[in-house]
Amino acid sequence: MKQKFSSKDFIEMENNYGAHNYHPLPVVLSKGLGAKVWDVEGREYYDFLSAYSAVNQGHCHPKIVQAMKDQCETLTLTSRAFYNDCLGPYEKFITDYFGYDKVLPMKSGAEADETALKLARKWGYLKKGIEPNTAKIICCNDNFHGRTITIVSMSSDPDAYADYGPFTPGFIKIPYNDVEALKAELEKDSEHIAAFILEPIQGEAGVYVPDEGYLAKTYELCKQHNVLFIADEVQTGIARTGKMLACDHENVRPDILILGKALSGGAMPISAVLADDEIMLCIKPGEHGSTFGGNPVAAKVAVAALTVIKEEKLAEKAEYLGKIFRDEISNFKSDMIELVRGKGLLNAVIIKPKDGKEAWDVCLKMAENGVLAKPTHRHIIRFAPPLVITEEQLRDAIERIKKSIEFFD
Repeated sequence: MKQKFSSKDFIEMENNYGAHNYHPLPVVLSKGLGAKVWDVEGREYYDFLSAYSAVNQGHCHPKIVQAMKDQCETLTLTSRAFYNDCLGPYEKFITDYFGYDKVLPMKSGAEADETALKLARKWGYLKKGIEPNTAKIICCNDNFHGRTITIVSMSSDPDAYADYGPFTPGFIKIPYNDVEALKAELEKDSEHIAAFILEPIQGEAGVYVPDEGYLAKTYELCKQHNVLFIADEVQTGIARTGKMLACDHENVRPDILILGKALSGGAMPISAVLADDEIMLCIKPGEHGSTFGGNPVAAKVAVAALTVIKEEKLAEKAEYLGKIFRDEISNFKSDMIELVRGKGLLNAVIIKPKDGKEAWDVCLKMAENGVLAKPTHRHIIRFAPPLVITEEQLRDAIERIKKSIEFFD
């Protein structure tokens, strides 16, 4: 007979045999479909995290799963030592889709960010003429670009960088949403600055939406000083914020665009860096790569995932449903709700602690009521359901969220 494990058993196994680098909600999931997931005991939940926006197209979208199955039965990996019959068509598809000359395929968001940083430095030395080994890249406080040593060197969060030094040099940190801070750094030393990297909306910082015009103004400053504008759209891209890209809200076309997460619809790790020839062709054969980057399965899955976004008009849907969510939660009176913010279906509620209860406690209560979300920075809850969620499902989930918060009032 097959041994049956409980949620408690699976949690104990992870605690006993896995590294303790995460603090999950005590829910053990075994099935997902669309906007919903089920735990091992069969309890049903609305997923309001979407694997940090990786499953924008919903859990186990049939078109994405079918593309994956079909290719897995044919050819899974060749490495880039050889050509295959999937990568070229994918590269044409994605560059046409986003309007760039070239794509460099990778796997994780962190790898794509690392790729963009290397690409910016290469361009700085070969095209801009920066003196060797002196290139600088400007980044923003409270960013989250990944977990590698170089990326945490850009971080201002002690949880991300503490005890991981020494750190990679060459980064200048400035406040987010501060045009004048960027202007000051560019005017001080633009000859050594290769790029400015930012998230159009800071996700891990608590869905921090910058002032209207911030992206356009910083992009224009970069143009004036011959500095590359790099947009990390790993979490904000691919329809999440109500546009295909968050930068589209201000008609900004990044010099280097970083994508990941929903590029696969959550089926597997896929990321990509897009840029035009003047930038991308600075990297020559042998200077950067990835064994699994651009593998045949990833190529087919990414095409399917991006096709679903347009076919199902998920950007437009996110825009419409996001307004409903923000209106409903903003108009809900509670001592614990300090602020509601976001764009599209990437939203956050700032929780004011009450009687010792914080965002984590609210998330536990929401889980009891069938909605899964996760706190960030103790006092902020991020709400980001799959974009395939229906209006009826969204309104049902909103009532459950209100009920959960009401419990503490």
